[in-house]
Amino acid sequence: MDRLRRLVADPAVTLLLAREGPAIVGTTTVIVYTTPFWIKARLDEVVVDTAARGKGVGEALVKAALDIGRERGAQVAELQSGRGEAREAAHRLYERLGFRIRHTDVMRIVL
Repeated sequence: MDRLRRLVADPAVTLLLAREGPAIVGTTTVIVYTTPFWIKARLDEVVVDTAARGKGVGEALVKAALDIGRERGAQVAELQSGRGEAREAAHRLYERLGFRIRHTDVMRIVL
């Protein structure tokens, strides 16, 4: 991975791209927002190309997103990750970086 690049269109939202040469090999978005209780950083859609997995791309993206959250005053960072065997490596990464599973139910309505 040659570098990470930040793209900002909304001051609350930063899109991070991981590149290897001309190819984009990973991406995530970090959103920093205020609730009545916290300033939160939300990592959304940490995605790494299959061929780039296991090379530190996901870790670099998550660490960069956490740094952005800290820079913007976030007190906590959250992400949501699916379950199952296909997500085991991602969960190990998140836990190694300090994330812990919260026992809550995410509820959604499609608008």
